[in-house]
Amino acid sequence: MTFEHYIFSGTKRLRCGYTTGSCAALAARGACEMLLSGRAVDSATIMTPKGLPVTVDLLDIGRATDAVTCAVTKDGGDDFDATDGTLIYATVSRSELSGVRVDGGSGVGRVTQEGLDQPVGAAAINHVPREMIEREVAAVCAENGYDGGISVVVSAPEGEAIAKKTFNPRLGIVGGISILGTTGIVEP
Repeated sequence: MTFEHYIFSGTKRLRCGYTTGSCAALAARGACEMLLSGRAVDSATIMTPKGLPVTVDLLDIGRATDAVTCAVTKDGGDDFDATDGTLIYATVSRSELSGVRVDGGSGVGRVTQEGLDQPVGAAAINHVPREMIEREVAAVCAENGYDGGISVVVSAPEGEAIAKKTFNPRLGIVGGISILGTTGIVEP
């Protein structure tokens, strides 16, 4: 599905995309829906912090007895973006701990220096994407009458290679890309 939201730069019409944070929230929503409902789900929709809905196809779906994984393709729109076209995955499982817990897996960087959005040692998943993931998963839990804990692990298999094309190494983020976005939308 192509995201059809545009902005103008002078007279040039540019297509917007959606952030890695939106991708993670979409994948987490879809995986959680499949885990809790037991139904197959082929797409997911979220409302971004900017107030624009994004609907995507869910890809590479994997089911186990206690977890579901799926991916969303990052769409940078007409913006030059090193992460454009990469798959952002979420693996969702039930947890003994209450609430929604979000962490990074393969290809998501770890913070090694103070002064960034997340503390040293944490996955480089900024606070707005974390809130988006938590909100979407909590909504699916409520829709399915589930009040237990949920664990979400966000990964990007190509993330370590892609991160070399970003500022992450200079910022002290190692091992992969950052999951970013304050509005959920990429404006070129």
